[in-house]
Amino acid sequence: MCGIIGYTGPRNAADVLVEGLKRLEYRGYDSAGICIAQSDSLKVLKRAGKIAVLREALDDQFSGTTGIGHTRWATHGEVNETNAHPHLDSKEEFSIVHNGIIENYQQLKQGLEHEGVTFLTTTDSEVIAHLIAKHYQESLEQAVRDTLFLLKGTYGIAVMSSREPGKIVGARNGSPLVIGVGDGEMFLASDVTAVLAYTKQVVYLNDGEMVTITSREFRTQDLHERIVQKQIELIDWELEQIERQGYKQFMEKEIHEQPESIKRGFQGRINYDQATAHLGGLNMSPQELREVERIRIIGAGTSYHAAMIGSYLLEQIARIPCSAELSSEIRYRNPVVEPKSLYIAVSQSGETADTLSAMRELQRKGARVLGICNVVGSTIARESDGGVYLHSGPEIAVASTKAFTSQLTIFYLLSLMFARQRHYSVDEGQQFIQAIEKVPEQIGAVLAQAQQIQDIARRYSGARNVLFLGRGKLFPVALEGALKLKEISYIHAEGCSAAEIKHGPIALINEETPSVFLIGDDFLREKVLSNLKEVKARKGKVIAIAVEGDQEVADLADDVIFVPHAWECMYPYLMVVPLQMLSFYCALELGCNVDQPRNLAKSVTVE
Repeated sequence: MCGIIGYTGPRNAADVLVEGLKRLEYRGYDSAGICIAQSDSLKVLKRAGKIAVLREALDDQFSGTTGIGHTRWATHGEVNETNAHPHLDSKEEFSIVHNGIIENYQQLKQGLEHEGVTFLTTTDSEVIAHLIAKHYQESLEQAVRDTLFLLKGTYGIAVMSSREPGKIVGARNGSPLVIGVGDGEMFLASDVTAVLAYTKQVVYLNDGEMVTITSREFRTQDLHERIVQKQIELIDWELEQIERQGYKQFMEKEIHEQPESIKRGFQGRINYDQATAHLGGLNMSPQELREVERIRIIGAGTSYHAAMIGSYLLEQIARIPCSAELSSEIRYRNPVVEPKSLYIAVSQSGETADTLSAMRELQRKGARVLGICNVVGSTIARESDGGVYLHSGPEIAVASTKAFTSQLTIFYLLSLMFARQRHYSVDEGQQFIQAIEKVPEQIGAVLAQAQQIQDIARRYSGARNVLFLGRGKLFPVALEGALKLKEISYIHAEGCSAAEIKHGPIALINEETPSVFLIGDDFLREKVLSNLKEVKARKGKVIAIAVEGDQEVADLADDVIFVPHAWECMYPYLMVVPLQMLSFYCALELGCNVDQPRNLAKSVTVE
């Protein structure tokens, strides 16, 4: 959620910090600030609003070669300049930036106030700066360590002090932190995108670890002063991948990247000779995979919707009982871990707090948990018992698009792999492979309808409420379509099973509330058509996403978007793309910030 950047080296730190914060904008934020070390003092600049406001306020006074910066997504205290990070102690000798939530900050704050400390903000983070100042005795590392032992909650922090110039101390517990290793310069960040313009060599911190960086080296320890040997990893992303490349918005770019991102998801993972999928990194033998009797998938937001579709696919194709659950619920439900059950945690960032905590709780009870995520080196990728990377490439827009279809790709491949181990014939496996390899081209045909979809969006962008309706595997797609619309256009939207409309949602139908129906050409088609007619009978407007050539749907609906004919299992791929585009164009029509919708963050690292 919040973003951290730290730098020490020969460059002007302010330029590096502001550029790094700009790269972190996609995570979501409401204010930003930097702190620069200058001889024996610290100079802070903070602003509410966008990075551009902070950049405009910079002047020649902010020169120095060591500094820390932050973008804040408010959890405690209002959105204003005072509550923005970095925070200082009372003597302005220590500066901190913090991601996460300090659960016992009120008790700590009361104790410090009793000792005469005056607080300037209403954040939970400021208490960290005052505690470090209180504990400082010649060693910044020891002061940070003594402070961390008092904190309850989650944190990713970067700390600097005028008493020890040229040094930054970082630590993490539940909030990501990565070291960027340069040539005569070092970086500290919450996300590799912040440092990618300067170095591709990174080191990931684990929970309970600290790092000290100077311009020439980094040293990692645990909280008990034991040295931790870390391996430098190479990032394979190119800087161009996190640029817009001619598109005005990242979301539009990422929608149009889906044919290629889906290809990357299955390329090299299909065994044509045996008509199956090979997913390296599962850390399970063929025998262990065959012994799986039940699968449970956990996720949040868009990843939960992918998990729901995954559960449909695994049951239908692999014939394994499967369920999808919200990670925020399962973590507090004291889940029963069943023998011979396999658990899968799904997260684009690999840092989603609810999913990570649920995964840890399941592992604590003896579960084997596989991770499906996009970010290499993320916490879920490191702590899961095995897993699969999406290879979707960096996703910058807050509202997920290409990561969603890449998650689907992994579930299709898992379904094929399990099916071939159990009951699928070679012929069935080959038909499956042929179907999935057609998907990128078929999505390209959907993307070619951009102008038509934009025209439809223009007609309906004034709606205050929209219903999204589907059956079977298209029910989670309806949920995802509703989520996308509300995320980026702020139009209230509700997704539900078309079969459930008569059990309540039909009360919402009137001439001002359009319904979006997802209609495949499977055995549920006639059922969904009946639901569509129920809406039309009540003068509701209907936008239909249907299979090309379905004239009956075209005659019934007010507007229709056709997708190419495909194997019925592939329609979640094809029908989610027009929903993404519909939401995108509605948001544009309403003048919304498509890439950075209000109140939202890309990587949700707090509860």
